[in-house]
Amino acid sequence: MNVSFLNIQKANLQYQEQLEDVFRRVLCSGWYVLGEEVKRFEQAFATYCGTKECIGVANGMDALILIMEAYKEMGVMQPGDEVIVPANTFIASILSITKAGLRPVLVEPDELTYNINSKEVEKQITSRTKAILAVHLYGQTADMNALKVIAQKYQLKLIEDAAQAHGAFHGNQKTGNLGDAAAFSFYPTKNLGALGDAGAITTNDEHLADIIRAYRNYGSPQKYFNTYLGYNSRLDELQAALLSVKLCYLDQENQRRQEIAQYYLENIRNPDIRLPYVASYGTHVWHLFVIRTPKRQQFQQYLAQKGIQTAIHYPIPPYQQKAYQQELGHLSMPITEKIHREVVSLPLYPTMNQEQIEYVTKVVNAYREN
Repeated sequence: MNVSFLNIQKANLQYQEQLEDVFRRVLCSGWYVLGEEVKRFEQAFATYCGTKECIGVANGMDALILIMEAYKEMGVMQPGDEVIVPANTFIASILSITKAGLRPVLVEPDELTYNINSKEVEKQITSRTKAILAVHLYGQTADMNALKVIAQKYQLKLIEDAAQAHGAFHGNQKTGNLGDAAAFSFYPTKNLGALGDAGAITTNDEHLADIIRAYRNYGSPQKYFNTYLGYNSRLDELQAALLSVKLCYLDQENQRRQEIAQYYLENIRNPDIRLPYVASYGTHVWHLFVIRTPKRQQFQQYLAQKGIQTAIHYPIPPYQQKAYQQELGHLSMPITEKIHREVVSLPLYPTMNQEQIEYVTKVVNAYREN
């Protein structure tokens, strides 16, 4: 049997008729940028997250950059100020900080959840610290209650990188509504994926939202009147319309992800495999099912021989990338580095059938280290 790591085509074709209908609607409207489709999606996604505001932008990294640029405009941050961020995140989280003229301060994750360790956060706070960027890695929220206490104590902004956690709960609140502002990516592989690049920002701060709306459109709150030195980062009408369709099925698809993950958790039994840990404070929406094994290359080769595709999220920590060699290359983070050496993502997506799920489980259980 062959089991792909992910089948985006199948994921979208199940809604083919509805997606084609909205494509025709946008095509015939004659309006393709910042129109009614964007407004409709922004309202729907704000309601879904439980926030007052949603601003559609071009992608998830831009969403993070625009949040920080807006805080600079408000005087909350100044160039060179520090933002605390987990060391084991995707590089976009850190790129957004440096692109906004701020300084990333990397901290080790909690080795159970792989999310930012709140105890390590407090150790790194200085007079230049202005925000904590909490990344909800793999689909599970960071420990936001602990982070809120720290943010309030030191008067810091708490920003969510929710690119992998659409619809996840922390207590009775969803991602996007757990801090001062949140950034989402709708890259096609995400739990809520567009058919191209797309992103959004959610917040309850109306002033922040107004600045970001202007910033995404050349810094212009009114056509041809530019208040800020802005960006061109707009969610287009077609992607907004497609996302509106898929948003209706997000909870259903997340539930299916949870069912598959639960099957893996209950049935994978292998002493050479470390399964994911699910924290008690919220729900996990399983953007990725990430296991750990000391001999990763051997494990991946074994699965590939059995027809099972896997992926690594992520093979190299951001601070060890060539792009950050000068700025961050001196860092040594043993927990992060061990995680990056051992993590492997197994296939998990809503259109998997039971035969595939059971086959992956059987093959993983039969694996033995040499």
